[in-house]
Amino acid sequence: MQQFDLVIVGAGLAGASLAVALREARLKIALVEGRAPCRSEAWDPRIYAVSPANGDFLERIGVWKHLEHARIEAIRGMEIAGDQGGHLQFSAFAAGVPELGWVIESSRIACELWECVKRQGNVELFSPAQPAALEFRHDAALLRLDDGRLLSSRLLVAADGRDSWVRRTAGLPVHQHDYREKGVVANFSCAKPHRGLAWQWFGADSILAYLPLPGQHMSMVWSLPEARADALCALPPEILAQRVEEAGGGVLGALETVTPASAFPLRLMRVPRTVAPRLALVGDAAHGIHPLSGHGINLGFRDATELASLLLAAQPWQDIGDEHFLRRYQRARREETVLMQETTDALWRLFRAQGSPLAYLRNLGMGLTDRSPWLKNLLIRYALGRI
Repeated sequence: MQQFDLVIVGAGLAGASLAVALREARLKIALVEGRAPCRSEAWDPRIYAVSPANGDFLERIGVWKHLEHARIEAIRGMEIAGDQGGHLQFSAFAAGVPELGWVIESSRIACELWECVKRQGNVELFSPAQPAALEFRHDAALLRLDDGRLLSSRLLVAADGRDSWVRRTAGLPVHQHDYREKGVVANFSCAKPHRGLAWQWFGADSILAYLPLPGQHMSMVWSLPEARADALCALPPEILAQRVEEAGGGVLGALETVTPASAFPLRLMRVPRTVAPRLALVGDAAHGIHPLSGHGINLGFRDATELASLLLAAQPWQDIGDEHFLRRYQRARREETVLMQETTDALWRLFRAQGSPLAYLRNLGMGLTDRSPWLKNLLIRYALGRI
């Protein structure tokens, strides 16, 4: 049996960033992952909009400076349109900030985090490895890997995604709502420059977003009913580009498909308890939201920030696996997580509701917000992570 202070299951962005954030901790850490991330010179269809607050986090833990900045695009502004003339505009310049966030390929962050972990003296990597059995005792969590190795730790962190094996094995309850939609992602080259602008269109049964990528490229996320999403993914590249161009009103001119379209199911996932004796959940294992806000990975990075801060501040006499100790992390993360879940779900329901009075009111609300500088400033400050 190998003894650790902390075992993290899952080296995705949330799990790996937690490990790197603890590089100065006097903790012996194990990181368990099925496979190492791989870097491709081609565009990664899975991209994230990283908020400035989380950009600061990545800089503090030594990751940001090593990212290839030629593959990162700043978001200078946002244009949001409703289904009946509603319009909302955000500008970094008007807000007095250099950018509203950055668009980064998932694999680029994942690979750099992985390299940081490999260089880290207090982390032992177990990869490729899969968890096979889990037992919680009063003083330790025991994790058996699929190759028979046994890991003991004072605290186990589940960072193994939305369908978390650890969460399920531990018996923590989950409440899920299936939107019966899929998010279709693909990257395109554009005939017109995007000028660092992101666009989002709320339709009666879909939400389309364009996110700027370096050069004249953009990444699309299109939330659609499942059948329409599957049909979109089956289109030839040239027809796909034409459909996406038409849906966006041609704001970027003619489009050319750079990466094939792929789709993922959309679910709202609430986890009432994100801690238990010897256990804490981070990232997608702890919550799931609709991607319309673009905040999924930002919530995961905030989880890592908060849990790392708690563990770094722990005194030698404190038991980091004690549930009462871990509840500080749960309380600290509850407000933002619930706010994002409820807000994105309410917006989704509002734009799915049929009937002219509702359509009028939701588009009127967008227009009123656009004409209210103090409210827009509040929304921008929250999106920046500065509240």
